Amino acid sequence: MRAVVVGVGHLGQHHARILATLPGVTLAGVVDTDLARAGRIAAERETKAYADVSEVPGKIDVAVVAVPTESHARVAQGLLEAGVHTLVEKPITQTVAEADALIALAKSRGVVLAVGHSERFNPAVVAARPYVKDPRFIEVHRLGQMPGRSLDIDVVLDLMIHDLDLILSLVPSDVEGVEAVGVPVLTPRIDIANVRLRFANGCIANLTASRISREPVRKIRFFQRDAYLSIDTAAREVEMWRLVPQPTGVPAIGGGKLEVAGDEALKSELEDFLGAVRDGRAPAVSGEQGRAALALATRIVELMGPQL
Repeated sequence: MRAVVVGVGHLGQHHARILATLPGVTLAGVVDTDLARAGRIAAERETKAYADVSEVPGKIDVAVVAVPTESHARVAQGLLEAGVHTLVEKPITQTVAEADALIALAKSRGVVLAVGHSERFNPAVVAARPYVKDPRFIEVHRLGQMPGRSLDIDVVLDLMIHDLDLILSLVPSDVEGVEAVGVPVLTPRIDIANVRLRFANGCIANLTASRISREPVRKIRFFQRDAYLSIDTAAREVEMWRLVPQPTGVPAIGGGKLEVAGDEALKSELEDFLGAVRDGRAPAVSGEQGRAALALATRIVELMGPQL
């Protein structure tokens, strides 16, 4: 398969790095409006640089869109219309209407549309997923330092959306209630946010996301009947503690760290996307699932009201 990466900034350069090494894939080019940057990445990956995807010669089979969010819909639309299987970095688009249009277009062209929620492929999340069963309370902290990028969107769409997607994939119930507060501290956009989700099955999720913290934290805790799981997605560690029946009749608390094995999350994400193309199946994170995370994130931002 001939692949291109459109947008080779902070994240796109890593897509290019991985695609250049995967079997059965040829990195046909990297595309960026900053030709100097595209040229550097192209030289590193032994491919060619282009200012526009339309300049790439020959047929393109697959593409990764890693441009700023405001351009996701426009760039992905052109690729899908050309029959190119496309992975769009999260959030899928700026608006739900744009997401709906991309989903409909992909279906009409018979091509795969995947969304880059890479935390789904984090080895710690993969290790913990089989043990997450009917959680009653979920607590999430995703705290980061000011990145100097993705400042065209709120922290909810930049960081929290990772965890919104994870929670939606782990709690088999509809969101019935949302409470939210957000504060623009260092930018005109929301830089720190706290959200409380109430699901129809009674589960409560409390999420905090910040891009102005001094120390990075990426932790998710699940509390469920007779068990507690803690996932550190940055350290790729999982702890599980549960009640263990004893002959005396008084249960003991047992557990500890779970074994975590797996490759780089972004590599696993790309392998899943390419596998979906080859096998004619849905990707692990479909356009519809990306839309669901965006719709919830948009609902949260709207609840916070207009910003400065």
